[in-house]
Amino acid sequence: MRRLFPVTDQTDETAVREWGLGELADAYAYPSGEGPWLRANMVSTLDGAAQHDGRSQPISSATDMRIFGTLRGIADAVVVGAETVRQEGYRPPRAREAFAERRAAAGQAVAPAIAIVTASLDLDFTLPLFAEPLVPTLVVTGAAAPADRVAAAQKAGAVVVTAGEGAGAEPQRVVRALAERGLTRLLTEGGPRLLGQFVAAGVLDELCLTVSPMVAAGGAQRIAGGPSMAVPERFELASLLEEAGFLFTRYRRT
Repeated sequence: MRRLFPVTDQTDETAVREWGLGELADAYAYPSGEGPWLRANMVSTLDGAAQHDGRSQPISSATDMRIFGTLRGIADAVVVGAETVRQEGYRPPRAREAFAERRAAAGQAVAPAIAIVTASLDLDFTLPLFAEPLVPTLVVTGAAAPADRVAAAQKAGAVVVTAGEGAGAEPQRVVRALAERGLTRLLTEGGPRLLGQFVAAGVLDELCLTVSPMVAAGGAQRIAGGPSMAVPERFELASLLEEAGFLFTRYRRT
């Protein structure tokens, strides 16, 4: 892999090499500060498909998955929609030795928590995500969520976080509610509907987008769904890495 931006000596072709996990963690470190920071990590083909046959893995790569693991390895919580949990077969994050010292120094738990944003709580609470997590899984919903499903989640050991007055959670309140629990380094992995909600609410601080050198055609979703914004929001390029035709971009809100 090589760095294309910001320009350094690693832009030279002779500097192409595999980066260690520590180097990747440094490259993707969260900005210092007291407030929460919401980062999204997504992958897209050249023609805009965020998935193929309902999953993102076919358009990914080994290096993309290393970055995926690194972003998880430095986050306090991974925020994800219920549909993505079901489609991608989410499992509880594991403690990784490569990030143990870094997490301990930052006062983080041994692994990130999974925070599932859902209105219906239509989840299988017998899955390892609830039965075997190193850090309790969070279910983020609204005050009017189905009481029986809330009770089922709590019985399964999940922590139910209220972040809205209706059945579902409100994007701004999701970020605030997690920050109140000390979870300020936030990473969302989608899906597109959830990311679209965060974008429309103006609470997305950073987008890490892998551009896959593939075309897929068909009717696959974009990385963000939902209604259009009245005025598109401008982000600026923070860094750009490349390997084997894959571009690993990082954009921050201007």
